[in-house]
Amino acid sequence: MSWLDRFVRPKVRALFRKDDIPEKLWEKCPACEQMIFHRELEAQMRVCQHCGHHMRIDARTRLAMLFDDGDYQTIELPAVPADPLRFRDRKRYQDRVREAQGTSLLDDAIIVAHGKMGGHQAVIAAFEFGFLGGSMGMAVGEALVAGARLAMLQAAPLIVIPASGGARMQEGVLSLMQMARTTVAIEELREAGLPYIVVLTDPTTGGVTASFAMIGDIAIAEPGAMIGFAGARVIEETIRQQLPAGFQKAEYLLDHGMLDMVVHRHKLRETLVRIIGLLMAAPRSAEVLPYPRGGLDIPAQPRA
Repeated sequence: MSWLDRFVRPKVRALFRKDDIPEKLWEKCPACEQMIFHRELEAQMRVCQHCGHHMRIDARTRLAMLFDDGDYQTIELPAVPADPLRFRDRKRYQDRVREAQGTSLLDDAIIVAHGKMGGHQAVIAAFEFGFLGGSMGMAVGEALVAGARLAMLQAAPLIVIPASGGARMQEGVLSLMQMARTTVAIEELREAGLPYIVVLTDPTTGGVTASFAMIGDIAIAEPGAMIGFAGARVIEETIRQQLPAGFQKAEYLLDHGMLDMVVHRHKLRETLVRIIGLLMAAPRSAEVLPYPRGGLDIPAQPRA
């Protein structure tokens, strides 16, 4: 072996090692396919600067965006059976959950946190779509119930931010029961006179849409979010008709009265702070004036 092979070639290869090249410096927008530098994308809250497409963000990032100074505290999720039905398809359900926990560093597909928003106490339950598609199982149902009870204890509004494919099929009817349980928890929150605000993000579908996601006192959505129960293809095959353009998009639902507003991600925090300030403002009592001793001096009306 010559000295070129022994010394020169290894040194040249070392200059171009893949280990020294950072990954994911650029990301392609799924809507307009423009390449965006990762730092610019994060600075824009993962909103495409070319077409305005709102990309998905994880639950921790969303919480940091909404709370004052990004400061919040999370609560421990109630314990639930790990695999109540011992479900198995190509892989055991327990293995799928462990993989999702290792990837997301979360116990399940939701984070419940509390902190200040515009100086007001608030409770936020944010879904993590990266955890089994944000599906709703027993753990998510228990977390939403715990979030509603925490809001009642703190006399604070509850904000839920779903990003979910619906009920978790691996838990069968136990996951479907969470639709009723979460709805009852929201009704208890309403009886306590506290606001319930929903921020629908992409995607919000299935049993999540059919329960707590669509009964908010105020329903907000991000632009372009896909919101619906069944998929568009399933609906078309059922009704044997072609669906309108933009069906199940946030803008379409707003035009047809199912949403109160569609808010850009850059303005979402200030919008929520303004709404909370209006809904949680203490009612002003009218000033009580002393009644004059001689009665009110009302001039006599002339008779007709």
